[in-house]
Amino acid sequence: MSETRLKIGITQGDTNGIGWEVILKTFADQRMAELCTPVIYGSPIAAEYYRGTIEELENIQFNICQSAREAKRGRVNLVACGGENLKVEPGKLSQEAGKAAVEALVKATEELKAGEIDAVVTAPIDKESVQSESFRYTGHTEFFAAALGGEPMMIMCSDRLRVGLVTIHIPVSEVSAAISREKIVARLRQLHESLVQDFGIVAPRIAVLALNPHAGDGGLLGVEEQETIKPAIVEAYENGILAFGPFAADGLFANGGYMKYDAVLAMYHDQGLTPFKTLSPDGVNFTASLSHVRTSPDHGVAYDIAGQDKADPQSMRNAVYAAIDIVGRRRAWQEWTSNPLQRFERDKGRDVNVKDLPQTEPEE
Repeated sequence: MSETRLKIGITQGDTNGIGWEVILKTFADQRMAELCTPVIYGSPIAAEYYRGTIEELENIQFNICQSAREAKRGRVNLVACGGENLKVEPGKLSQEAGKAAVEALVKATEELKAGEIDAVVTAPIDKESVQSESFRYTGHTEFFAAALGGEPMMIMCSDRLRVGLVTIHIPVSEVSAAISREKIVARLRQLHESLVQDFGIVAPRIAVLALNPHAGDGGLLGVEEQETIKPAIVEAYENGILAFGPFAADGLFANGGYMKYDAVLAMYHDQGLTPFKTLSPDGVNFTASLSHVRTSPDHGVAYDIAGQDKADPQSMRNAVYAAIDIVGRRRAWQEWTSNPLQRFERDKGRDVNVKDLPQTEPEE
């Protein structure tokens, strides 16, 4: 693969949602094909349908191919999959649209694992319509955990804020039982490593949110802060992770305290995503701690505006930018750490003096 122009896979998502609209609007800008070689996995039928719903759309001449191996630089490539005889019905939840989304996702993941693409950007799916005997996942994150192995971490990121989650897609009633000192320490370690390797932050500072209102008010509103969260922060700090808290979520975000930190660790989904989406409406969802890079826009299928030329493509653009940047930083980190400079040995207890340096004979 080219080291200067990455192949970025983009999955079509739910064909009755806004996925194709934001994809077409993103890659109508010819400069996107100069930043990377885009490889879209999806249905030509859906692509053509949504092309007709968007006014003032620059003409996109797809390079139709069977695999990313056939992708051409400088072109928007389309790997035809996900709905051979597809019926497109904008705004409607349907098993057919869910099946088409899964087929495109599976094909892109196969090529990601095979090294045919460098990263994947996923358009949104509907978690209900994708369910089948062969697909029993509550979201993209869980799917990629099974497909690529490992323990993924969901990180929402933008230019002004990064939010990691301890728990992801579980009911709120199960959050308290799902968090533990060990799990929080593990998440802090994952977030720290990602901030260093994927975002290029040398010594990241992480704010940890409390679970209960007012951080538990000394145990009056809950004991998780005293018994679980604070001990986890102390343990992580003692192991070199700059973790602070626990902070009450409303106060940290309302007074701008989050800006003092490189990332925030939230205990559950809505605790982290509600302020993130309010402060960063064009943010990106990044699945960290996997062997390959996956990003996505931070919005859902948006059935209510599907097919109406109302979808804003900026979050999709940002997801593509983030995938390119993260792959580049991760590869640079791997190169830097694979062959580090050796340290000169020196006597303990005294500084190195010029007299300690190796002496060379003067040239004649």
